[in-house]
Amino acid sequence: MPAMSASNDRPGANPFAAYNPYGQEPAAAGKGNAAATGLGAIAAGPMPPPAGPAAAELVFDVTEADFEALVLERSLDVPVLLDCWAPWCGPCRSLGPVLERVVQSLGGRVLLAKINTDEAPTISAALGIRSIPLVVLFAGGRPVDKFVGALPEGQIRQFLDKHLGKLPGGASPVDELRLAAAQADEAGQPDEAEALLQEVLAVEPRHAATLMDLAERHIARAELDAAQPLLDAVAAEARGDRHPALSKRIELARNRPAGNAAEFRARIAANPKDFEARFGLAALQVYEGDFSAAFDQLLEVVLRDKGEHRERARTQLVEWFGACGDAEAVNRGRRYLGMYLN
Repeated sequence: MPAMSASNDRPGANPFAAYNPYGQEPAAAGKGNAAATGLGAIAAGPMPPPAGPAAAELVFDVTEADFEALVLERSLDVPVLLDCWAPWCGPCRSLGPVLERVVQSLGGRVLLAKINTDEAPTISAALGIRSIPLVVLFAGGRPVDKFVGALPEGQIRQFLDKHLGKLPGGASPVDELRLAAAQADEAGQPDEAEALLQEVLAVEPRHAATLMDLAERHIARAELDAAQPLLDAVAAEARGDRHPALSKRIELARNRPAGNAAEFRARIAANPKDFEARFGLAALQVYEGDFSAAFDQLLEVVLRDKGEHRERARTQLVEWFGACGDAEAVNRGRRYLGMYLN
């Protein structure tokens, strides 16, 4: 049984009560002061400095060993969002990609650190975590705000906007346009949202997150020739994991698999263990954009077979999880895959 649940509270004090950061004075300038905050005292010895490519990335994983260097000390220079998650937490898996998209769109004005709470009991206790996902904003070497749960993108941008707007320069025109686009989407106005994203490109033509946002909208409408140039315009260093996933969706949509869906369904009805028919039907469903139905077919293979068909289905599911743009369908598929494999 996991130590925490996404829906059940953990007994204990309120978040941050262990060191009451909201009652402290802001940390003075200088990296040496980060250790003076409550979380800076968790380590048994000096923390290692940030090393390798993680120090230069916008999104990175942290552990108890490097928490002070990568979160507390870095937040002296730039705000750091701490995403507290766990592998078994479905809402965490939904929230993670949204946080990454928001942070990448802000171009370095805020960083995202991700910590697995199952592997960080000391920090979890120091934060007084009772439920996850929990997202904490650190600035000046201490936490300044937080939210609990998988908020939609527009609310996350509003959460950040009230803090980033206080920084030198305030919110940029690109930030404001993207926030307005997210709010339009949440209000059920996709055309208005898309128009606002086009305005972002008028301000910053190679804005990576916006190029991929627009490409994804075209892919959803089967406008593949319109989506591809947008993906091609994304700089190589800004592509991350999202770019190959969108490219894979275009590839899948351009190449119709062989076979007839009705015939595959008839074969499955006659013999539920006709795994080749299930693979064929799933491929056609993905081609048509129905990832959820395709996942169901392959999950049936995983459930019913213990040999090579199971491994083939598992491998295909993992590949399609990365390409699917429906976070809810992916979370459901991953959950059942884990259940069937164990």
